[in-house]
Amino acid sequence: MAGMIAGLEFAILRVLVNSPNKRKAHAEAVSELTTNRLSVYLRCLNQLEAAGVQTISSQALAEQFHQNAAQIRKDLAYFGEFGVRGVGYYVKDLKLHLRQILGLDRKLKVVVMGAGNLGLALADYPGFGREGFEIVAMFDVDASKIGDQSRSGVPIHDIRELRKVARREHIDIGVIAVPAESAQPVLDQVVAAGVTAILNFSPGALSVPPGVKLKSVDLTVSLESLSFYLAQGDDGAE
Repeated sequence: MAGMIAGLEFAILRVLVNSPNKRKAHAEAVSELTTNRLSVYLRCLNQLEAAGVQTISSQALAEQFHQNAAQIRKDLAYFGEFGVRGVGYYVKDLKLHLRQILGLDRKLKVVVMGAGNLGLALADYPGFGREGFEIVAMFDVDASKIGDQSRSGVPIHDIRELRKVARREHIDIGVIAVPAESAQPVLDQVVAAGVTAILNFSPGALSVPPGVKLKSVDLTVSLESLSFYLAQGDDGAE
């Protein structure tokens, strides 16, 4: 579960660039694919900085992390001039710029809707905190869970307290981790509480009003894609 969630922390980043905030001018023009690639670049830069690398060219960055050098330059050029001729990119500086573009130059407060197995795993994943996401509360309708905490100490509230907590904590992002049949009503409550960026893990199509950014992660779809890949391999072996 931890490995899966580690790959999902950047799904939250992708919600941010296109959510209504001070970067709205860029958000209106930046495609979802570009947003995804910015998140990947940031992850690559994190690894480079941890390894002590100070500068890197777009070509070396592309080769090391299986990216496209021309695409990297094009994506970064949209936000400004970050490279230095003859040097490339300063890893630390470029990482700082990408964090600003992705809205990570401040702490972001997150609530998790649903205190089931997935919700608890998300709330307790330490990687979110390292990237600037603070899980401040969970919400559920199960009376046996309300008043309890996750293993890391995230409090579980009655969903009826959502608006009060959202106002008090100034929530930036809501994460939906409830059964499919409850997802739309719960999402509607999150929107009504004033949250405008939502990450959904429940299957099925959900709708949000204008001005709200919704990003859905359907794990079943990903598994079905892998199943198709395996089935094609089996057919080829016959």
